[in-house]
Amino acid sequence: MSNPRIGFIGVGLMGHGMAKNLLLKGFAVSILGHRNRAPVEDLVSRGAREARDVADVVQSSDIVFLCVTGTPEVEDLMHRPGGVLGSARAGQIVVDTSTSQPASTQRLAEQARAKGVRFVDAPLARTPVEAEEGRLNSFVGADAQTFAELRPALAAYSENIFHMGEVGTGHKIKLLNNAMGIGIAALTSEMLAACAKLGVDWTKFFEVVSGGPLNNVMFQRIAGGAAEGDLDRMKFTVRNAAKDLRYYAQMAAEAGVAGALAPAVLQTLLQTMGRGYGDQFLAHMVKGLLEVNGVAMPVAGQPR
Repeated sequence: MSNPRIGFIGVGLMGHGMAKNLLLKGFAVSILGHRNRAPVEDLVSRGAREARDVADVVQSSDIVFLCVTGTPEVEDLMHRPGGVLGSARAGQIVVDTSTSQPASTQRLAEQARAKGVRFVDAPLARTPVEAEEGRLNSFVGADAQTFAELRPALAAYSENIFHMGEVGTGHKIKLLNNAMGIGIAALTSEMLAACAKLGVDWTKFFEVVSGGPLNNVMFQRIAGGAAEGDLDRMKFTVRNAAKDLRYYAQMAAEAGVAGALAPAVLQTLLQTMGRGYGDQFLAHMVKGLLEVNGVAMPVAGQPR
């Protein structure tokens, strides 16, 4: 496919930037609208075509990108009447950029293969900021030929593209990556709550860690934001983090992986959700842990 037509389903926080960059790189893009009209109308103003329904997106495209929350949404799009599988034709490529369960991905790939359709997992790393800038990381599970065909489209919104291996390996590595990152965020949140409980100025703790070998991007987004009174710097919700940890836990259990840390992190996320912060960004784990410990949120710029 020298100039493939692109279909894009899921133009939310991540998908808007991805579809925008596909348009900027000269691809013809059809999108499926949803209740939030702002990103849809912006993309249409940039040259995208708004499709009538899922079938319209699929039938007018050579490559179909799915960018939704997770496995239930992907399976629904694939299997609903008039959905992706029912509308696809031999030779098409369907790319799941969501964070999904690898076992489901492999089942969907088998079902698609029966129709001559190639189903690929290409989950993402980084944030909506990098999506808008065309600087995401993509972890791709596909055979070598399909990966080569996809690469120009992936490059429209990706700074780094990693070919992980066969279908399903992209999602496996994404879950490993997310479990590690969320674990760092949870431990950082716990240490900040400990600072407050112990009467330690957490801006001083932030300075110490920032200047040493423990410093990392996740620490900067969680602790750096908290030090300035901003818990929205890491634009990934607690609810989505808990979903990813559940997916990781299921994958690990099915493979017989032993380990106690990821389940403990999941409990911290569930505790945060139970305190009403599920739809807030990840650093609100700090606020939940402060409440559990009976201490107030320190005010940025004021003496502790």
